[in-house]
Amino acid sequence: MQILIADDDPVSRRLATHALAGCGADVAVVEDGHAAWKQIQERTQSTVLILDRMMPGVDGVELCRGARLLPAFPPLYILMVTSASETSDITEGLDAGADDYVIKPFKPAELKARAQVGMRMVALQESMARRLAELEQALANVKQLRGLLPMCSYCKKIRVDDKYWQQLESYLAEHSDAEFSHGICPECFPSVLDEVRNHDHRH
Repeated sequence: MQILIADDDPVSRRLATHALAGCGADVAVVEDGHAAWKQIQERTQSTVLILDRMMPGVDGVELCRGARLLPAFPPLYILMVTSASETSDITEGLDAGADDYVIKPFKPAELKARAQVGMRMVALQESMARRLAELEQALANVKQLRGLLPMCSYCKKIRVDDKYWQQLESYLAEHSDAEFSHGICPECFPSVLDEVRNHDHRH
């Protein structure tokens, strides 16, 4: 997991980096919107983006909008940092795709706490994506028997097409994950025993 700090102010970058030390994620820093956009596009791991609202090149709102048009995996959580406390500025960032915000000058403990919320969110999204992939794989591996199966009432073979009849056991093995062990049921045992005795008697 990665935390990416995008801020053109060196003091804010140092404060954020210090606040997030030892939080359990790799911390990377970029200094403008273009570099942040490149990192977002090329990310290979879940990312919490701490994004300054006002940056040269591409501002935070534009970055949010662009990021939300990219594939959702690896997960991306966006924490917008803004020096404006006006409601309109905050809602613009949230409407553009930010998940949360913090006001400059931020308190290090608050920034860390909000970043850790983001870390939990992307970890949850990662876990859900893995579970979904496992479920899809399991469903792909399930072979189901459906429809009407013509079966001979005497030999119990299954009609596969107009000319070909297949033993029930081999048909089930091909169309399911079933494996077979062989035995003799109590109803069949007396007749099988009689056959064995008759065979021994004849020989």
